[in-house]
Amino acid sequence: EMQLAESGGGAVERGGSLTLSCRVSGSSSLPPCMGWLRQRPGAGHRGIASIVTGRESGGKTLYDGSIQGRFTISHDDAENMLSLEMNDVQPEDTGTYYCVAARSWLVCSAPSPSPGELWPIWGRGTQVTVSS
Repeated sequence: EMQLAESGGGAVERGGSLTLSCRVSGSSSLPPCMGWLRQRPGAGHRGIASIVTGRESGGKTLYDGSIQGRFTISHDDAENMLSLEMNDVQPEDTGTYYCVAARSWLVCSAPSPSPGELWPIWGRGTQVTVSS
């Protein structure tokens, strides 16, 4: 059974940087579609970034407008790892970040990152708190 485990969350000041990691276990390779969700306090699970991991796909990435140009999603096939590099973080980036995966690349085919209800595989989440 595939499992996802996030790490790298914590407290950071406005304008700072943080990198989240997600290790995939229980699978010899990364699933074809992976992403990150963010849950702000009192809100739902919003898709903020996704990536098609297959080499033949060209690594298509999608970003939510709130993070465009500041965050970068990437994957490491050798390490079975997904990452989210977060730069110039803002207080509104505060929330719980979830690594998610799907066995179908179709979840990554929408015009924007898919919302939480479309992802079948979830990690437990990691908290990011940005102070002003």
